[in-house]
Amino acid sequence: MERTLIILKPDAMQRGIAGEIITRFERVGLKIVGTKMLEPGYDHYFHHYETIGKMISRRGKQAFDVTLELMQAGPVMALVLEGVEAVSQVRKMVGTTEPKSADPGTIRGDYAHVSFAHADKQGAGIANLIHASGDPEEAAQEIAHWFSADELYSYTASAEKFTQPTKKK
Repeated sequence: MERTLIILKPDAMQRGIAGEIITRFERVGLKIVGTKMLEPGYDHYFHHYETIGKMISRRGKQAFDVTLELMQAGPVMALVLEGVEAVSQVRKMVGTTEPKSADPGTIRGDYAHVSFAHADKQGAGIANLIHASGDPEEAAQEIAHWFSADELYSYTASAEKFTQPTKKK
């Protein structure tokens, strides 16, 4: 089983669609093994987006600054999801970073529409609802940053009988 981190960003929380988004992950059989609502400060986000994500080197200081400003606009909900190839499954469900380019049926494609050009013109971060770990290594680092070991749980969900291969007798 693989674990991944998602963060429901301030825009998702302020719009009141957190439950709808979480439901989508549960419906495909991903299991919530950790969750909390919090309002992290600059240092926490700096570690997440730059120390782990290398955002400044990938996208530049301006993109980093507007992202941190957007992330500090209100509380977020952090979740750890577990399932078969959870990282790639979640990334597929979330859609591309730019909501305007996200396919219909993805979270960003269904709940957001802003383009990079519009956000840049406004000098603002792009309201794209959700963060999802990029790969399993990044997921492990992010989970360790957002959650302590005693905040993560192991249990058997009823959906697991449908997502786990059946052993031959």
